[in-house]
Amino acid sequence: MMKKLISLLTKIFPRQILIKFSYLFSILIRPFYWGDKVECPVCGKHFRKFLPYGYGEAMDNRLCPNCLSLERHRLLWLYLKEKTGFFTDELKVLHFAPEQPFLKKFKSLKNLDYTTADLDSPIADLHLDVTKIDLPDNTYDVVICNHVLEHVDNVDNAFSEIKRILKPGGWAILMVPINPNVDTFEDPSITDPNERQRLFGQYDHVRQFGRDYAEVLAKAGFQVDADRLYFEISENQRERMRLARPGEELVYRVVKL
Repeated sequence: MMKKLISLLTKIFPRQILIKFSYLFSILIRPFYWGDKVECPVCGKHFRKFLPYGYGEAMDNRLCPNCLSLERHRLLWLYLKEKTGFFTDELKVLHFAPEQPFLKKFKSLKNLDYTTADLDSPIADLHLDVTKIDLPDNTYDVVICNHVLEHVDNVDNAFSEIKRILKPGGWAILMVPINPNVDTFEDPSITDPNERQRLFGQYDHVRQFGRDYAEVLAKAGFQVDADRLYFEISENQRERMRLARPGEELVYRVVKL
């Protein structure tokens, strides 16, 4: 029942409306998920299971009923805490398509000069196109751009712009949906939503990133670190926190040389 309801809501309402009302929905639904089988490292809450989210058969047990984190958010949170100085260093940060589980927490960090950006999100500070960022060169210590690049028509321009606004030695988190069974491919002639769903994994994706993603990033001129924190965590804890989907166990951090 919950799968059908969430699937229906995501089909009926545009992204801007879903963002505005998602927390109200989460407040109403939380009591039905009380328990202690899964735990979210972002908000620290535990539940009998996570909410379903997404498309197809693999949508079950994914979305935190409290902070609305998905697998990629929970893994990234742990990575930022354990492998970077994000929570302690003085950093100027630009966050594209800001995720709701992170927004208030990142804004509250006194060490960050934190700005959010998006084409049309109602929760973003700036309205910017990632392929044409109207900001000065060498401005940011950190750029976060998660599950955005699969939607962008000219991804080479996006890579170039992210690199341009980073300070020398600055770094970016560029996570994307990855199919570990194929190399990265795109076809601009494919515009039918059903065909995009079949080939690229979602109706509004314009490419499928694959097992060669680190090479794609290196070709764009970045130094690439594909971090394996996921595999350093015990299997029981990975399952309890639901940290990654197949092919997305690595955190891709790139550095501007």
